Amino acid sequence: MNRREFSLAAAAAAAVAALGPRGARAQPSAAAPPSEVAPRARKLYHDALILDCNSSPPWEDGKLPLPQADLDLVRSSGINVIKLSLGGINSDFEHTVAEIGELQRLFEVHPDYFTQVRLADDMARAKREGRLGIILSFESVDMLQGRVDSLELFRNFGVRVMQLSYNRKSPFAAGVMEPEGGGLTELGRQAVAEMNRLGIAVDLSHANPQTTTDALALSAKSPVMTHAGCAAIHAHPRNKTDEQLRALAARGGVVGIYDLPYLTASPRQPTLEDYMEHMEHALKVVGEEHVGIGSDVGITPFDTSAKGMAEFAKQLEERRTAGLSAPEEDRPTYVEGMNTPLRIEIICDQLLRRGYPAGVAEKVMGANFARVFADIWNV
Repeated sequence: MNRREFSLAAAAAAAVAALGPRGARAQPSAAAPPSEVAPRARKLYHDALILDCNSSPPWEDGKLPLPQADLDLVRSSGINVIKLSLGGINSDFEHTVAEIGELQRLFEVHPDYFTQVRLADDMARAKREGRLGIILSFESVDMLQGRVDSLELFRNFGVRVMQLSYNRKSPFAAGVMEPEGGGLTELGRQAVAEMNRLGIAVDLSHANPQTTTDALALSAKSPVMTHAGCAAIHAHPRNKTDEQLRALAARGGVVGIYDLPYLTASPRQPTLEDYMEHMEHALKVVGEEHVGIGSDVGITPFDTSAKGMAEFAKQLEERRTAGLSAPEEDRPTYVEGMNTPLRIEIICDQLLRRGYPAGVAEKVMGANFARVFADIWNV
């Protein structure tokens, strides 16, 4: 069971995951030592609701029960809620339903560690009970089979966030790597209206500019960009312009800053400083109410060993062959200084060190996405 087929976020092959990176643990040199985090940041991280809007728990090919070490890693990460992308980037109806079923089995086998988030109150409950709350989401739309009525079926399975396309064109909309461009189709317009009715968040992370403009104008509820970067810092198709970010904020939406190589120009691996440049730019452009975190990497760190890098290269080639890759997909999916399950604690520490109030850090770490989801899901 893969979180996203051919996904760079799953390409790392770190020792415990097919829902996240698989293979051996990341090398210590790639991770920021926890001792570098100030006590006030550690306390705030412990007290706040921590929501990563695109991540994955440890998982090994659907095998249960999970090793205790993996369960301990989830709990020690301090993350309370994640949005998990299911159905890969091109999985059909049957495979996606089977994947949702496997995830339900995870909740059944490890009820003390995992719980599904279907309602807004489930997020606070997950934190209170010390479990990882999982929001089901889709990045592709192949499983919908071009049918608007499929939205209600998957909504009733608990899928609460969906995109209208991945990198290319779908029956509903165009993605950022679609060479022919285009925006929302008539079917896409029907889908947005139905998603609003059902309380499914419209995610524009992979939407091209025209799809973004169309959806922002049409949606009656706040769209989101769960995992993206800032084009003003590094021009890349997956990064959003200031104009797009302001339009999102004007509609009450939230953008999550990701940990992908697209934060910097190839071939340099992005660093913590690069990440914070995107984070601070987003805060400056749209304000503290509209920025969050969507790492787009698993809770388990990226495996920087030779074995992990070989698996990364293999999956990168598969993406290229499938025509689904983006420019600059030539570097591993981690940020130097943040390749650790405690990456959001490091972001918290950086925000406080740079003079942001604790309230801003708390909003970025989870409160903003929790607020917008509560509004969208309230039907």
